[in-house]
Amino acid sequence: MKIVIHAISMPLRHTQQDVIKAAQEIVRLRCIKATDFWIYKQSIDARKKDKIHYVYSVGATVPDDTPCDGKVIAELPEDAGESLSIPQRKLQTRPVIVGMGPCGLFAAYVLAKSGNPPLVIERGEPVEQRAKTVETFWNGGKLNPNSNIQFGEGGAGTFSDGKLNTRISDIRQRYVLSTFVAHGGPEDLLYRAKPHIGTDKLRGVIASMRQEILKLGGEIRFDTCLTGISYQDGKLQQIEINHTETLPCDCLILAIGHSSRDTYRMLEKAGIPMEPKAFAVGVRAEHQQRMIGTSQYGDAADQLPPADYRLVYNGETRSCYSFCMCPGGQVVNASSEDGCLVVNGMSNYLRDGENANSALVVSVRPEDFLSDDPLAGMEFQRHYEALAYQCGGGDGSAPVQLIRDFLKDVPSTALGEVIPSFTGNWSFAELKDCLPEFVTQTLKEGLNNFERKIKGFATGDGVLTGVEMRTSAPVRLLRGNDLQSVGIAGLYPAGEGAGYAGGIVSAAVDGIRCALQVLAEH
Repeated sequence: MKIVIHAISMPLRHTQQDVIKAAQEIVRLRCIKATDFWIYKQSIDARKKDKIHYVYSVGATVPDDTPCDGKVIAELPEDAGESLSIPQRKLQTRPVIVGMGPCGLFAAYVLAKSGNPPLVIERGEPVEQRAKTVETFWNGGKLNPNSNIQFGEGGAGTFSDGKLNTRISDIRQRYVLSTFVAHGGPEDLLYRAKPHIGTDKLRGVIASMRQEILKLGGEIRFDTCLTGISYQDGKLQQIEINHTETLPCDCLILAIGHSSRDTYRMLEKAGIPMEPKAFAVGVRAEHQQRMIGTSQYGDAADQLPPADYRLVYNGETRSCYSFCMCPGGQVVNASSEDGCLVVNGMSNYLRDGENANSALVVSVRPEDFLSDDPLAGMEFQRHYEALAYQCGGGDGSAPVQLIRDFLKDVPSTALGEVIPSFTGNWSFAELKDCLPEFVTQTLKEGLNNFERKIKGFATGDGVLTGVEMRTSAPVRLLRGNDLQSVGIAGLYPAGEGAGYAGGIVSAAVDGIRCALQVLAEH
Protein backbone atom coordinates (compact mmCIF):
# COMPACT_ATOMS: atom_id res chain seq x y z
CA MET A 1 0.00 0.00 0.00
CA LYS A 2 0.97 3.65 -0.23
CA ILE A 3 1.29 6.12 2.60
CA VAL A 4 1.87 9.85 3.04
CA ILE A 5 4.27 11.12 5.69
CA HIS A 6 3.11 14.57 6.78
CA ALA A 7 4.53 17.65 8.52
CA ILE A 8 8.15 17.45 7.41
CA SER A 9 9.72 20.85 8.09
CA MET A 10 12.61 22.08 5.99
CA PRO A 11 14.73 25.27 6.14
CA LEU A 12 14.67 27.71 3.25
CA ARG A 13 17.81 26.23 1.75
CA HIS A 14 17.45 22.50 1.16
CA THR A 15 17.31 19.89 -1.59
CA GLN A 16 14.68 17.32 -2.51
CA GLN A 17 17.10 14.67 -1.30
CA ASP A 18 17.10 16.36 2.13
CA VAL A 19 13.31 16.00 2.21
CA ILE A 20 13.42 12.33 1.24
CA LYS A 21 16.09 11.61 3.89
CA ALA A 22 13.91 13.27 6.56
CA ALA A 23 10.95 11.09 5.54
CA GLN A 24 13.13 7.98 5.61
CA GLU A 25 14.27 8.84 9.13
CA ILE A 26 10.64 9.18 10.31
CA VAL A 27 9.66 5.72 9.06
CA ARG A 28 12.92 4.20 10.32
CA LEU A 29 12.23 5.44 13.85
CA ARG A 30 8.80 3.80 13.62
CA CYS A 31 10.31 0.56 12.33
CA ILE A 32 8.38 0.81 9.07
CA LYS A 33 9.82 -0.71 5.91
CA ALA A 34 9.23 1.74 3.10
CA THR A 35 10.42 2.18 -0.50
CA ASP A 36 9.82 4.39 -3.53
CA PHE A 37 9.73 7.75 -1.76
CA TRP A 38 8.42 10.79 -3.67
CA ILE A 39 7.41 14.38 -2.92
CA TYR A 40 3.63 14.49 -2.45
CA LYS A 41 3.01 18.07 -1.30
CA GLN A 42 5.02 21.24 -0.66
CA SER A 43 3.92 24.47 1.01
CA ILE A 44 5.46 27.50 2.71
CA ASP A 45 4.69 28.36 6.33
CA ALA A 46 5.07 32.15 6.56
CA ARG A 47 2.97 32.78 9.64
CA LYS A 48 6.05 33.97 11.54
CA LYS A 49 8.37 36.03 9.37
CA ASP A 50 11.40 35.21 11.52
CA LYS A 51 10.71 31.47 11.19
CA ILE A 52 9.57 30.98 7.61
CA HIS A 53 10.09 27.41 6.45
CA TYR A 54 8.87 24.81 3.97
CA VAL A 55 6.49 22.03 4.95
CA TYR A 56 6.41 18.77 2.99
CA SER A 57 4.39 15.61 2.73
CA VAL A 58 6.19 12.61 1.23
CA GLY A 59 4.66 9.50 -0.30
CA ALA A 60 6.08 6.00 0.03
CA THR A 61 5.24 2.35 -0.58
CA VAL A 62 4.92 0.09 2.48
CA PRO A 63 3.62 -3.42 3.34
CA ASP A 64 -0.18 -3.68 3.42
CA ASP A 65 -0.37 -4.21 7.19
CA THR A 66 1.58 -1.05 8.07
CA PRO A 67 -0.08 0.88 10.93
CA CYS A 68 -1.06 4.50 10.20
CA ASP A 69 -1.99 7.09 12.81
CA GLY A 70 -3.77 9.32 10.28
CA LYS A 71 -1.73 12.33 11.37
CA VAL A 72 2.00 11.92 10.78
CA ILE A 73 1.50 8.85 8.61
CA ALA A 74 -1.71 8.39 6.65
CA GLU A 75 -2.76 5.79 4.12
CA LEU A 76 -3.00 7.08 0.57
CA PRO A 77 -6.13 5.85 -1.24
CA GLU A 78 -5.37 3.39 -4.01
CA ASP A 79 -6.95 5.83 -6.46
CA ALA A 80 -5.48 9.21 -5.54
CA GLY A 81 -6.96 10.80 -8.63
CA GLU A 82 -3.99 10.59 -10.99
CA SER A 83 -5.69 7.90 -13.06
CA LEU A 84 -9.17 7.99 -14.51
CA SER A 85 -11.41 5.06 -15.34
CA ILE A 86 -12.67 5.80 -18.85
CA PRO A 87 -15.39 3.44 -20.14
CA GLN A 88 -14.61 1.85 -23.49
CA ARG A 89 -17.95 1.76 -25.26
CA LYS A 90 -18.91 2.91 -28.72
CA LEU A 91 -21.48 5.69 -29.02
CA GLN A 92 -24.03 5.50 -31.82
CA THR A 93 -23.14 8.96 -33.15
CA ARG A 94 -20.08 11.15 -32.98
CA PRO A 95 -20.20 13.65 -30.10
CA VAL A 96 -19.58 17.33 -30.87
CA ILE A 97 -17.81 19.79 -28.59
CA VAL A 98 -18.05 23.56 -28.97
CA GLY A 99 -15.06 25.39 -27.52
CA MET A 100 -11.51 24.23 -26.84
CA GLY A 101 -10.76 25.92 -23.55
CA PRO A 102 -9.92 23.68 -20.55
CA CYS A 103 -13.47 22.31 -20.40
CA GLY A 104 -13.77 21.42 -24.08
CA LEU A 105 -10.15 20.25 -24.27
CA PHE A 106 -10.52 17.71 -21.46
CA ALA A 107 -13.95 16.60 -22.65
CA ALA A 108 -12.41 15.90 -26.07
CA TYR A 109 -9.40 14.18 -24.49
CA VAL A 110 -11.55 11.80 -22.44
CA LEU A 111 -13.94 11.02 -25.30
CA ALA A 112 -11.04 10.34 -27.65
CA LYS A 113 -9.51 7.96 -25.10
CA SER A 114 -12.87 6.17 -24.77
CA GLY A 115 -12.78 5.26 -28.43
CA ASN A 116 -15.20 8.02 -29.44
CA PRO A 117 -13.07 10.73 -31.06
CA PRO A 118 -15.22 13.87 -31.19
CA LEU A 119 -15.64 16.74 -33.58
CA VAL A 120 -14.40 19.90 -31.85
CA ILE A 121 -15.50 23.31 -33.09
CA GLU A 122 -13.37 26.29 -32.04
CA ARG A 123 -14.02 29.82 -33.25
CA GLY A 124 -10.42 30.89 -32.73
CA GLU A 125 -7.04 29.75 -33.97
CA PRO A 126 -4.62 27.01 -32.88
CA VAL A 127 -2.61 28.17 -29.90
CA GLU A 128 0.59 28.79 -31.88
CA GLN A 129 -1.09 31.11 -34.38
CA ARG A 130 -3.32 32.59 -31.70
CA ALA A 131 -0.27 33.71 -29.71
CA LYS A 132 1.04 35.57 -32.77
CA THR A 133 -2.36 37.19 -33.37
CA VAL A 134 -2.53 38.38 -29.75
CA GLU A 135 1.01 39.79 -29.88
CA THR A 136 0.15 41.66 -33.08
CA PHE A 137 -2.90 43.19 -31.40
CA TRP A 138 -0.89 44.21 -28.34
CA ASN A 139 1.63 45.90 -30.62
CA GLY A 140 -1.00 48.11 -32.23
CA GLY A 141 -2.52 45.75 -34.78
CA LYS A 142 -6.21 45.20 -35.42
CA LEU A 143 -8.27 43.16 -32.98
CA ASN A 144 -9.38 39.77 -34.30
CA PRO A 145 -12.84 39.33 -32.71
CA ASN A 146 -12.67 35.54 -33.07
CA SER A 147 -9.08 34.91 -31.97
CA ASN A 148 -7.78 36.92 -29.04
CA ILE A 149 -7.21 36.53 -25.30
CA GLN A 150 -10.77 35.28 -24.82
CA PHE A 151 -11.17 33.04 -27.88
CA GLY A 152 -8.96 30.36 -29.38
CA GLU A 153 -7.40 27.04 -28.49
CA GLY A 154 -6.79 26.84 -24.75
CA GLY A 155 -9.45 29.39 -23.83
CA ALA A 156 -9.03 32.54 -21.76
CA GLY A 157 -6.77 30.77 -19.25
CA THR A 158 -4.04 30.41 -21.88
CA PHE A 159 -3.16 34.08 -21.37
CA SER A 160 -3.33 34.23 -17.59
CA ASP A 161 -1.20 33.41 -14.59
CA GLY A 162 -1.88 29.73 -15.20
CA LYS A 163 -3.05 29.03 -11.65
CA LEU A 164 -4.03 25.41 -11.14
CA ASN A 165 -5.23 25.54 -7.55
CA THR A 166 -8.95 25.26 -7.01
CA ARG A 167 -11.48 25.14 -4.19
CA ILE A 168 -13.40 22.20 -5.61
CA SER A 169 -12.93 18.84 -3.88
CA ASP A 170 -13.38 16.61 -6.93
CA ILE A 171 -10.64 13.95 -6.94
CA ARG A 172 -10.35 14.31 -10.73
CA GLN A 173 -8.50 17.59 -10.34
CA ARG A 174 -5.34 15.52 -9.79
CA TYR A 175 -5.96 13.80 -13.13
CA VAL A 176 -5.94 17.23 -14.74
CA LEU A 177 -2.58 18.04 -13.17
CA SER A 178 -1.04 14.67 -14.04
CA THR A 179 -2.25 15.05 -17.64
CA PHE A 180 -0.57 18.45 -17.86
CA VAL A 181 2.68 16.94 -16.55
CA ALA A 182 2.43 14.04 -19.02
CA HIS A 183 2.21 16.59 -21.84
CA GLY A 184 5.24 18.62 -20.83
CA GLY A 185 4.13 20.59 -17.77
CA PRO A 186 6.55 20.95 -14.83
CA GLU A 187 6.52 18.05 -12.35
CA ASP A 188 5.99 20.39 -9.39
CA LEU A 189 2.36 20.82 -10.48
CA LEU A 190 1.69 17.57 -8.65
CA TYR A 191 2.98 18.67 -5.26
CA ARG A 192 3.02 22.46 -4.90
CA ALA A 193 0.28 23.73 -2.61
CA LYS A 194 -0.52 26.43 -5.17
CA PRO A 195 0.39 24.85 -8.52
CA HIS A 196 1.09 27.31 -11.31
CA ILE A 197 2.04 26.55 -14.89
CA GLY A 198 2.40 30.00 -16.44
CA THR A 199 1.17 31.09 -19.83
CA ASP A 200 4.45 30.16 -21.53
CA LYS A 201 4.45 26.50 -20.50
CA LEU A 202 0.68 26.08 -20.78
CA ARG A 203 0.72 26.79 -24.52
CA GLY A 204 3.00 23.83 -25.20
CA VAL A 205 0.88 21.53 -23.04
CA ILE A 206 -2.27 22.49 -24.93
CA ALA A 207 -0.65 21.84 -28.30
CA SER A 208 0.56 18.43 -27.10
CA MET A 209 -2.90 17.42 -25.90
CA ARG A 210 -4.35 18.50 -29.25
CA GLN A 211 -1.90 16.25 -31.07
CA GLU A 212 -2.95 13.27 -28.97
CA ILE A 213 -6.64 13.94 -29.63
CA LEU A 214 -5.90 14.05 -33.37
CA LYS A 215 -3.86 10.84 -33.22
CA LEU A 216 -6.82 9.14 -31.57
CA GLY A 217 -9.06 10.15 -34.48
CA GLY A 218 -10.52 13.42 -33.25
CA GLU A 219 -11.37 16.21 -35.68
CA ILE A 220 -10.80 19.87 -34.81
CA ARG A 221 -12.21 22.71 -36.88
CA PHE A 222 -10.61 26.03 -36.02
CA ASP A 223 -12.03 29.37 -37.22
CA THR A 224 -15.44 27.74 -36.85
CA CYS A 225 -18.24 29.31 -34.81
CA LEU A 226 -21.51 27.80 -33.58
CA THR A 227 -24.24 30.00 -35.08
CA GLY A 228 -27.40 27.96 -34.63
CA ILE A 229 -28.94 25.12 -32.70
CA SER A 230 -32.14 23.14 -33.36
CA TYR A 231 -34.08 20.72 -31.19
CA GLN A 232 -37.46 19.01 -31.44
CA ASP A 233 -39.64 17.23 -28.89
CA GLY A 234 -37.06 17.95 -26.20
CA LYS A 235 -34.17 16.39 -28.14
CA LEU A 236 -31.20 18.02 -29.84
CA GLN A 237 -31.39 17.61 -33.63
CA GLN A 238 -28.75 19.68 -35.43
CA ILE A 239 -26.37 22.62 -35.24
CA GLU A 240 -25.35 25.39 -37.62
CA ILE A 241 -21.77 26.59 -38.01
CA ASN A 242 -20.47 29.81 -39.54
CA HIS A 243 -24.03 30.61 -40.75
CA THR A 244 -23.36 28.40 -43.77
CA GLU A 245 -23.38 24.73 -42.79
CA THR A 246 -25.71 22.48 -40.79
CA LEU A 247 -24.68 19.23 -39.13
CA PRO A 248 -26.88 16.53 -37.59
CA CYS A 249 -26.08 16.41 -33.88
CA ASP A 250 -27.76 14.65 -30.97
CA CYS A 251 -24.89 15.02 -28.47
CA LEU A 252 -23.29 18.42 -27.91
CA ILE A 253 -21.00 19.55 -25.08
CA LEU A 254 -21.33 23.33 -25.01
CA ALA A 255 -18.05 24.65 -23.57
CA ILE A 256 -18.18 28.15 -25.03
CA GLY A 257 -16.31 30.21 -22.41
CA HIS A 258 -17.51 33.27 -20.51
CA SER A 259 -17.07 35.83 -23.31
CA SER A 260 -19.08 34.29 -26.17
CA ARG A 261 -21.63 37.07 -26.20
CA ASP A 262 -22.99 36.42 -29.69
CA THR A 263 -23.39 32.73 -28.85
CA TYR A 264 -25.21 33.57 -25.61
CA ARG A 265 -27.65 35.73 -27.55
CA MET A 266 -28.18 33.02 -30.18
CA LEU A 267 -28.88 30.45 -27.45
CA GLU A 268 -31.31 32.81 -25.74
CA LYS A 269 -33.24 33.30 -28.99
CA ALA A 270 -33.28 29.54 -29.48
CA GLY A 271 -34.98 29.12 -26.11
CA ILE A 272 -32.13 27.47 -24.22
CA PRO A 273 -32.95 27.85 -20.50
CA MET A 274 -30.70 30.36 -18.75
CA GLU A 275 -30.65 32.85 -15.91
CA PRO A 276 -28.51 35.86 -14.95
CA LYS A 277 -25.66 35.18 -12.54
CA ALA A 278 -23.66 37.26 -10.10
CA PHE A 279 -20.02 38.02 -10.91
CA ALA A 280 -17.48 40.70 -9.92
CA VAL A 281 -16.02 43.81 -11.55
CA GLY A 282 -13.22 46.22 -10.79
CA VAL A 283 -9.67 47.11 -11.78
CA ARG A 284 -6.13 45.70 -11.90
CA ALA A 285 -3.77 46.90 -9.15
CA GLU A 286 0.01 46.90 -9.70
CA HIS A 287 2.84 47.18 -7.19
CA GLN A 288 6.53 46.41 -7.34
CA GLN A 289 6.99 42.70 -6.73
CA ARG A 290 9.83 43.32 -4.29
CA MET A 291 7.47 45.39 -2.10
CA ILE A 292 4.94 42.55 -2.00
CA GLY A 293 7.71 40.04 -1.29
CA THR A 294 9.08 42.05 1.63
CA SER A 295 5.59 42.51 3.04
CA GLN A 296 4.81 38.79 2.92
CA TYR A 297 8.19 37.22 3.68
CA GLY A 298 10.34 39.93 5.24
CA ASP A 299 14.10 39.40 4.90
CA ALA A 300 13.52 35.91 3.49
CA ALA A 301 11.85 37.22 0.32
CA ASP A 302 14.97 36.81 -1.83
CA GLN A 303 15.19 33.12 -0.91
CA LEU A 304 11.60 32.26 -1.77
CA PRO A 305 9.42 32.18 -4.91
CA PRO A 306 7.69 35.47 -5.84
CA ALA A 307 5.12 36.21 -3.15
CA ASP A 308 1.39 36.44 -3.74
CA TYR A 309 -1.43 37.74 -1.55
CA ARG A 310 -5.13 37.23 -0.97
CA LEU A 311 -7.07 40.19 0.39
CA VAL A 312 -10.72 40.43 1.38
CA TYR A 313 -12.76 43.33 2.70
CA ASN A 314 -16.37 42.80 3.75
CA GLY A 315 -18.34 46.03 3.83
CA GLU A 316 -21.88 46.56 5.04
CA THR A 317 -23.47 45.72 1.68
CA ARG A 318 -20.62 44.72 -0.67
CA SER A 319 -17.35 42.84 -0.63
CA CYS A 320 -14.07 43.80 -2.25
CA TYR A 321 -11.38 41.20 -2.79
CA SER A 322 -8.27 40.37 -4.77
CA PHE A 323 -8.74 37.96 -7.65
CA CYS A 324 -6.35 36.15 -9.98
CA MET A 325 -3.24 37.58 -8.35
CA CYS A 326 -0.22 37.44 -10.71
CA PRO A 327 3.19 37.65 -9.01
CA GLY A 328 5.87 38.97 -11.36
CA GLY A 329 3.33 39.33 -14.15
CA GLN A 330 1.82 41.95 -16.38
CA VAL A 331 -1.55 43.53 -17.09
CA VAL A 332 -2.86 42.60 -20.52
CA ASN A 333 -5.40 43.93 -22.97
CA ALA A 334 -8.05 41.18 -22.93
CA SER A 335 -10.57 42.86 -25.24
CA SER A 336 -12.70 40.81 -27.61
CA GLU A 337 -14.98 43.48 -29.10
CA ASP A 338 -14.19 46.65 -31.02
CA GLY A 339 -14.90 49.81 -29.04
CA CYS A 340 -14.61 48.01 -25.69
CA LEU A 341 -11.64 47.63 -23.35
CA VAL A 342 -11.17 45.00 -20.66
CA VAL A 343 -8.00 43.94 -18.83
CA ASN A 344 -6.67 40.80 -17.22
CA GLY A 345 -3.44 39.59 -15.60
CA MET A 346 -0.83 37.18 -16.95
CA SER A 347 2.42 35.59 -15.73
CA ASN A 348 5.07 33.29 -17.15
CA TYR A 349 6.12 30.20 -15.20
CA LEU A 350 9.10 31.96 -13.58
CA ARG A 351 7.01 34.99 -12.55
CA ASP A 352 10.10 37.12 -12.99
CA GLY A 353 8.53 40.45 -13.97
CA GLU A 354 9.10 43.69 -12.05
CA ASN A 355 5.47 44.11 -10.97
CA ALA A 356 2.88 42.14 -9.10
CA ASN A 357 -0.70 42.63 -10.23
CA SER A 358 -4.10 41.51 -9.08
CA ALA A 359 -7.69 42.23 -9.89
CA LEU A 360 -9.44 44.14 -7.13
CA VAL A 361 -13.10 43.45 -7.66
CA VAL A 362 -16.50 44.08 -6.14
CA SER A 363 -19.43 41.69 -6.28
CA VAL A 364 -22.36 42.59 -8.54
CA ARG A 365 -25.74 40.88 -8.46
CA PRO A 366 -28.58 40.38 -10.95
CA GLU A 367 -30.58 43.15 -9.27
CA ASP A 368 -27.79 45.57 -10.24
CA PHE A 369 -28.45 44.94 -13.93
CA LEU A 370 -31.81 46.80 -13.86
CA SER A 371 -33.37 44.46 -16.43
CA ASP A 372 -35.23 41.15 -16.59
CA ASP A 373 -33.26 40.10 -19.67
CA PRO A 374 -31.33 36.93 -18.75
CA LEU A 375 -28.34 38.48 -20.55
CA ALA A 376 -28.56 41.81 -18.73
CA GLY A 377 -25.29 41.06 -16.94
CA MET A 378 -23.57 40.68 -20.29
CA GLU A 379 -24.84 44.08 -21.38
CA PHE A 380 -23.74 45.49 -18.00
CA GLN A 381 -20.19 44.31 -18.76
CA ARG A 382 -20.30 45.69 -22.29
CA HIS A 383 -21.50 49.12 -21.10
CA TYR A 384 -18.59 49.65 -18.72
CA GLU A 385 -16.03 48.20 -21.13
CA ALA A 386 -17.19 50.78 -23.69
CA LEU A 387 -16.79 53.53 -21.07
CA ALA A 388 -13.26 52.28 -20.30
CA TYR A 389 -12.41 52.45 -24.01
CA GLN A 390 -13.55 56.08 -24.12
CA CYS A 391 -11.82 56.98 -20.83
CA GLY A 392 -8.56 55.70 -22.27
CA GLY A 393 -8.87 58.08 -25.20
CA GLY A 394 -10.91 56.06 -27.66
CA ASP A 395 -7.87 54.47 -29.36
CA GLY A 396 -7.50 51.28 -27.31
CA SER A 397 -5.32 52.83 -24.62
CA ALA A 398 -6.07 51.66 -21.09
CA PRO A 399 -7.16 54.16 -18.43
CA VAL A 400 -4.63 54.31 -15.56
CA GLN A 401 -4.68 56.11 -12.21
CA LEU A 402 -2.43 56.01 -9.17
CA ILE A 403 -4.13 54.36 -6.20
CA ARG A 404 -3.60 57.33 -3.93
CA ASP A 405 -5.15 59.65 -6.53
CA PHE A 406 -8.11 57.31 -7.01
CA LEU A 407 -8.75 57.53 -3.26
CA LYS A 408 -8.64 61.33 -3.38
CA ASP A 409 -10.73 61.70 -6.58
CA VAL A 410 -7.97 63.62 -8.34
CA PRO A 411 -6.45 62.90 -11.77
CA SER A 412 -2.94 61.45 -11.87
CA THR A 413 -0.29 63.50 -13.64
CA ALA A 414 2.93 61.53 -13.05
CA LEU A 415 4.06 58.04 -12.11
CA GLY A 416 6.19 57.05 -9.16
CA GLU A 417 8.29 53.89 -8.94
CA VAL A 418 5.61 51.60 -10.39
CA ILE A 419 5.54 51.62 -14.19
CA PRO A 420 2.34 50.13 -15.70
CA SER A 421 3.08 46.83 -17.44
CA PHE A 422 0.02 47.06 -19.70
CA THR A 423 0.48 45.35 -23.08
CA GLY A 424 -0.24 48.38 -25.23
CA ASN A 425 -0.68 52.09 -24.74
CA TRP A 426 -2.22 53.65 -21.65
CA SER A 427 -3.24 57.13 -20.53
CA PHE A 428 -4.13 58.80 -17.26
CA ALA A 429 -7.86 58.93 -16.54
CA GLU A 430 -10.23 58.94 -13.59
CA LEU A 431 -11.41 55.38 -13.17
CA LYS A 432 -14.60 56.41 -11.43
CA ASP A 433 -15.79 57.50 -14.88
CA CYS A 434 -15.85 53.91 -16.14
CA LEU A 435 -17.10 52.07 -13.06
CA PRO A 436 -20.47 51.92 -11.27
CA GLU A 437 -20.57 54.29 -8.31
CA PHE A 438 -21.11 51.46 -5.83
CA VAL A 439 -18.03 49.68 -7.19
CA THR A 440 -15.90 52.83 -6.89
CA GLN A 441 -17.01 53.38 -3.31
CA THR A 442 -16.43 49.78 -2.23
CA LEU A 443 -13.02 49.74 -3.93
CA LYS A 444 -12.02 52.79 -1.90
CA GLU A 445 -13.13 51.13 1.32
CA GLY A 446 -11.29 47.96 0.35
CA LEU A 447 -8.07 49.78 -0.55
CA ASN A 448 -8.00 51.56 2.80
CA ASN A 449 -8.53 48.20 4.50
CA PHE A 450 -5.77 46.54 2.45
CA GLU A 451 -3.33 49.30 3.44
CA ARG A 452 -3.61 48.03 7.02
CA LYS A 453 -2.68 44.53 5.86
CA ILE A 454 0.11 45.40 3.40
CA LYS A 455 1.87 48.67 4.22
CA GLY A 456 2.15 50.86 1.13
CA PHE A 457 -0.58 49.06 -0.77
CA ALA A 458 -2.74 52.18 -1.06
CA THR A 459 -0.37 54.96 -0.01
CA GLY A 460 2.65 54.15 -2.16
CA ASP A 461 3.14 54.38 -5.92
CA GLY A 462 0.77 51.56 -6.87
CA VAL A 463 -1.35 52.04 -10.00
CA LEU A 464 -4.79 50.91 -11.12
CA THR A 465 -5.69 49.95 -14.68
CA GLY A 466 -9.28 49.60 -15.82
CA VAL A 467 -11.47 47.74 -16.25
CA GLU A 468 -11.72 44.13 -15.08
CA MET A 469 -15.13 42.73 -16.10
CA ARG A 470 -14.64 39.08 -17.11
CA THR A 471 -14.11 37.44 -13.73
CA SER A 472 -16.76 34.82 -14.53
CA ALA A 473 -19.78 34.25 -16.73
CA PRO A 474 -22.64 36.74 -16.37
CA VAL A 475 -25.18 33.99 -17.07
CA ARG A 476 -25.86 30.35 -16.15
CA LEU A 477 -27.18 27.89 -18.73
CA LEU A 478 -29.51 25.73 -16.68
CA ARG A 479 -28.87 21.99 -16.52
CA GLY A 480 -30.16 19.06 -14.50
CA ASN A 481 -28.47 16.42 -12.39
CA ASP A 482 -27.74 14.52 -15.61
CA LEU A 483 -25.71 17.59 -16.75
CA GLN A 484 -28.06 18.09 -19.72
CA SER A 485 -29.84 21.32 -20.50
CA VAL A 486 -33.21 21.48 -18.75
CA GLY A 487 -35.76 20.04 -21.18
CA ILE A 488 -33.27 19.40 -24.02
CA ALA A 489 -31.75 15.93 -24.13
CA GLY A 490 -28.31 15.71 -25.69
CA LEU A 491 -27.22 19.27 -24.89
CA TYR A 492 -24.57 19.55 -22.15
CA PRO A 493 -23.84 23.15 -21.02
CA ALA A 494 -20.39 22.94 -19.46
CA GLY A 495 -17.54 24.82 -17.89
CA GLU A 496 -17.03 28.43 -16.99
CA GLY A 497 -19.08 29.84 -19.87
CA ALA A 498 -22.11 27.87 -18.75
CA GLY A 499 -21.71 29.09 -15.18
CA TYR A 500 -20.41 25.84 -13.65
CA ALA A 501 -16.70 26.48 -13.14
CA GLY A 502 -14.21 29.18 -12.25
CA GLY A 503 -10.64 28.69 -13.40
CA ILE A 504 -8.61 26.24 -15.44
CA VAL A 505 -8.85 23.16 -13.23
CA SER A 506 -12.53 23.40 -12.28
CA ALA A 507 -13.44 23.96 -15.95
CA ALA A 508 -11.34 20.95 -16.98
CA VAL A 509 -12.99 18.80 -14.31
CA ASP A 510 -16.44 19.85 -15.51
CA GLY A 511 -15.45 18.85 -19.04
CA ILE A 512 -14.38 15.44 -17.73
CA ARG A 513 -17.69 15.06 -15.87
CA CYS A 514 -19.68 15.89 -18.99
CA ALA A 515 -17.65 13.49 -21.14
CA LEU A 516 -18.21 10.65 -18.67
CA GLN A 517 -21.90 11.49 -18.50
CA VAL A 518 -22.12 11.34 -22.30
CA LEU A 519 -20.56 7.88 -22.19
CA ALA A 520 -23.10 6.80 -19.58
CA GLU A 521 -26.18 8.30 -21.25
CA HIS A 522 -25.75 7.72 -24.99
